[in-house]
Amino acid sequence: MKKYIFLICALSLAVTTALGQGARNIKINEVLTNNANSLQDEYGTRGAWVEVANTAFSTYNLRGMYITTDRRVLDKSLSVPERTAMMSCIPGGDSRTALSAREHLVFFLNGNPAQGTLHINAEAESGEPVWVALYDGNGIDLIDSVSVPALQADFSYARVRDGSDQWEVKNPSSVTPGIENYVQASETKIAKIKREDPHGFGITVLSMGIVFFCLALLYVFFRLLGLFMSHKQALKKAGKIQPIKAAVKTGEKLAETGHKTKVMLKDGLQTGGIDKEIYIAVIAMALKQYEDDVHDIESNIITIKPHHTNWNAYPEETIIP
Repeated sequence: MKKYIFLICALSLAVTTALGQGARNIKINEVLTNNANSLQDEYGTRGAWVEVANTAFSTYNLRGMYITTDRRVLDKSLSVPERTAMMSCIPGGDSRTALSAREHLVFFLNGNPAQGTLHINAEAESGEPVWVALYDGNGIDLIDSVSVPALQADFSYARVRDGSDQWEVKNPSSVTPGIENYVQASETKIAKIKREDPHGFGITVLSMGIVFFCLALLYVFFRLLGLFMSHKQALKKAGKIQPIKAAVKTGEKLAETGHKTKVMLKDGLQTGGIDKEIYIAVIAMALKQYEDDVHDIESNIITIKPHHTNWNAYPEETIIP
């Protein structure tokens, strides 16, 4: 039996802790006390209102929680019934009190709960400072509270972002009842270009600059490519020459040049670096060629060189006077 009692107590403590942690995610998000042209209720009247936001990513029902504008509830000596009597309880039975993730709900501080679920008994005087608090359903735990300064007509006192610790006074054009406090306006790129460059000069200069830059980049690329290819061909040709043959040819050329230089230094510049033996050989070949080619130089004498055939009966050489 004791085990079952201990299990029930532990389960109750876990549920209470979970619910308490869920309640901590409910925050007072925005308050407007001087309502001249702001939000209207379902009866067409305007009054002070307070916005509550669920900053968690899970659903939480506000029914049974308390909203108050009476600072006397801070007295710790008060009993729970005495404290809850100074508060306005959020009734159940309305699906709007079940806030889903990041959802908001606005309550009217008009002191007339008979008008509906969103109308609570707590009141706020127009244009006067006010303290607004949110208590858990046990009437003891203070979930959230804020001291709102005196506000001008249609100005609100709100968190900079949902759930943040920083508050600010928002002008009438920035008041956001029922939605996220920080609204980021988005603008398309086309609209931004039209706004910043209505005549199109900027986009024209930009487009032409891109074109010329691309052309310059292509010129540099092909220029470097041409230099690389020419260098590659030169390296390819140089690679085909065998080092040994090149060295032999160079040696032969150097030997020939040295020999000619030696002859010229010995016999003078007239020989042009040619040996005497070469001169003699050339002269001898010229004389031999001359002797072999000389014929028909005698007067009135014809020299005929015979051609041997099988039918030729004449002697080898016949001289006809």
